[in-house]
Amino acid sequence: MALIVQKYGGTSMGSVERIEHVASKVASWRAKGHRVVVVVSAMSGETDRLLKLAKSIDPRGSEREFDQIASTGEQVTIGLLALALNKVGVPSKSYTGWQVALRTDSAHMKARIQAIDSERLLADLDAGIVPVVAGFQGIDDTGAITTLGRGGSDTTGVALAAALKADECQIYTDVDGVYTTDPRVEPKARRLDRITFEEMLEMASLGSKVLQIRSVEFAGKYKVPLRVVSTFVDGPGTLITLDEDSLGGNVEDALISGIAFNRDEAQLTIAGVPDRPGIAAAILGPVGDANIEVDMIVQNVGADASTDFTFTVHKNDYDRASDVVKALAVELGAKGVRTATDIVKVSLVGVGMRSHAGIASKMFKALAAEGINIRMISTSEIKISVVIEDKYLELAVRTLHRAFELDQAKS
Repeated sequence: MALIVQKYGGTSMGSVERIEHVASKVASWRAKGHRVVVVVSAMSGETDRLLKLAKSIDPRGSEREFDQIASTGEQVTIGLLALALNKVGVPSKSYTGWQVALRTDSAHMKARIQAIDSERLLADLDAGIVPVVAGFQGIDDTGAITTLGRGGSDTTGVALAAALKADECQIYTDVDGVYTTDPRVEPKARRLDRITFEEMLEMASLGSKVLQIRSVEFAGKYKVPLRVVSTFVDGPGTLITLDEDSLGGNVEDALISGIAFNRDEAQLTIAGVPDRPGIAAAILGPVGDANIEVDMIVQNVGADASTDFTFTVHKNDYDRASDVVKALAVELGAKGVRTATDIVKVSLVGVGMRSHAGIASKMFKALAAEGINIRMISTSEIKISVVIEDKYLELAVRTLHRAFELDQAKS
């Protein structure tokens, strides 16, 4: 008998019929003798609707009140699922984040979990009850309701699994696992049976939308076995594991596990600034002070003792970053500023890179053969990222998927 935490997303909870379907899945796990705790999101689109309603009154209103409003979406779905479970003979109780209690800091709309009181949930499990917990929300030391930011329900599920020392945390969604790339871009994309936390963390940070990055970080830190499965299609899903040896076969044979991409990138270049110590800090310091996160960075030194400094940011931060850089260009005596929003980042990810040379050159040759120009390159131990024109995104993904034979299952 295992202790399993199951998290169901907004699509899974999107209607009464779907909630009743979730209840039947939970009931089937319990019928096998497992103890189950369920974490749920609000119905698909509900959080956006609630925040839009709040911001129609005051777009710059109190984030404390925004959290108060947004948290009500999950309060509806936990109650509905508890009703559905009780209806099919599975004793169930619903809990908001503050009832658990899941304690967070006071950073409204992006709070971080600090502690979880698991006593009440363990008592329910011992009594044969299935607790249904609201994802995405908690409570701070002042008693105010907080929310964890986008994808926060995944983080709630993993955090509860860690606190309860669960055997597995299952993330139920509308896809049946983690794929070598987005099947909507490459129809030959293949579902992975297993992937390491390290690879999944890179995939999530590079644009894969299957799992929220904080939940993967949390699962890796607390060694929570994580499985991505479909609510609507039966199957084993994808197991995310710490152990490379458990991937099956020789991990070194699996050079690349997947291709991630991100359309939400913008590029800024401050050209012709003095090539002197501290110039990077002089540029990135004000950008950081504006609370803008920088992704890729390239610095090119010219023959005239000047340098071009190029970096990328999220498109949502592009306008603010552009204002900062234009002001810096005047202050630093730069020759000018160039910007681009017609770019995407495409990345290869795989633990096999550690033991194989030549992957970067193979990637660059494959793209060059299709006439795809690379604007920026960034590497780490298990990833290679390139920035290219957005019009080449699908061609680049399909080309690399074919070049690295990702459509072929590894024995």
